[in-house]
Amino acid sequence: MTLRRFPADEEMTIITAAEQRDRLLAALADSTGVRVDLSGVADIDTAGLQVLLLARDEGARRGVPVEFAEPSPAVAEVLALTRLEL
Repeated sequence: MTLRRFPADEEMTIITAAEQRDRLLAALADSTGVRVDLSGVADIDTAGLQVLLLARDEGARRGVPVEFAEPSPAVAEVLALTRLEL
């Protein structure tokens, strides 16, 4: 199965979280799986992290695979600080 590529925006912060959430949920609704490309994310805060966790949980609820790929240094740092694995 090929997962639909979803390129995350450069900024995943409180300023863009609502838009990111809506785009990601729409991608989940319209596909059989999503691969979120995090390589271009230059800035992420807790709101951006919440969007990623929401996507993971919503995918599980719908039975749709969600993968997170190529975390940028900013994403990797937040994941290490929070001790989360996506």
